[in-house]
Amino acid sequence: MRPEQAVLGLRKALGLYVNLRPVKVPEVLAEYSPLKPDIVTGTDVLIVRELVGGIYFGDRCESEIYNGVERAWDLENYSVPEVQRISKFAMKAAQKRRHKVTSVDKANVLATSRLWRRTVIDVAKDYPDIDLNHFYVDNCAMQLALNPKQFDVIVTSNLFGDILSDEAAVLGGSIGMMPSASIGEMTSLYEPIHGSAPDIAGQGIANPCATILSAAMLLRYSLDEDAAADKIEKAVDAALADGWRTPDLYKEGFKKADTQKMTDVIISKIQ
Repeated sequence: MRPEQAVLGLRKALGLYVNLRPVKVPEVLAEYSPLKPDIVTGTDVLIVRELVGGIYFGDRCESEIYNGVERAWDLENYSVPEVQRISKFAMKAAQKRRHKVTSVDKANVLATSRLWRRTVIDVAKDYPDIDLNHFYVDNCAMQLALNPKQFDVIVTSNLFGDILSDEAAVLGGSIGMMPSASIGEMTSLYEPIHGSAPDIAGQGIANPCATILSAAMLLRYSLDEDAAADKIEKAVDAALADGWRTPDLYKEGFKKADTQKMTDVIISKIQ
C-alpha cells in the first residue's frame, strides 16, 4: 500500500470530512513571499476542503484493456448530503470572519461540479449574512497569485482543495508558518503542514510557529475558545513583529532564534 492510501483510509475511518488551511501573510512576512509584498500583505484566507469524498474515494481501475489499448480510470462522485455538510461548515466559519464564501468548482465541464454549485447555493439560503460567489478552479488558482486578498473563505472539493491549498501555502514564504486541521464530527486532528521533518530532528532549527498555530486552531474549532486562540495568534504575530526569526526566515538585521527560543518568546507574548 502506498503511504497516501493509508492516509486516505485513516481520514475515512475517523470521519475527518473537512480540512482547514488558514493562510495569513502579515506585513512582517510579506518580504518572504515569492509574490510582491503589495500583493500578499494582509492576505487572510481559510481554505475549507472536503476530505472524504470525490475522486480520491471513488471507484478506480489501475489498468484494463479497452478496444485493444490499455487505459486506467478514476470515478468522481459527490452526494448532496456530502456537499451540504462541507458547505455548512464553510458558512459557519465565514460568520466568524469576514462573512464571504467563495465556492470553487468546474461547473462548466463536470457534472459533479454542477451538483456542487447547486447545493452550495441552496445551503447559502440559510445564511443570508454570507456573501457567496463562485469561481472555476482554474480562475481561482490564477486569482490566488494575482489578488489573494480578495478571498475570505474558500470551499471546494477534495481534489481541487488539495491543489489550491498547496498553492496558497507558499504565499507566506515558509511552510514553517502554516498550521492545518482535519475535522470530523467526533474526532479532529491538528498539525503543521510540514510534517515531522525527520531530516532536521534534534537540531533546534525547526520553526515552531506552525505547531503553535495548530494548537490555536484546536482551541478555535474543537473547543470554541476563540478568545484563547486569538491570544496565541497575536503572540506569534508579536514575536515576529519584534524581529525574532527561526533559520527558515532569518535574514541579516533580525534576531535569530532556535526552536526553543522562538517558543519561549511566543509564550512570553501571550497576554
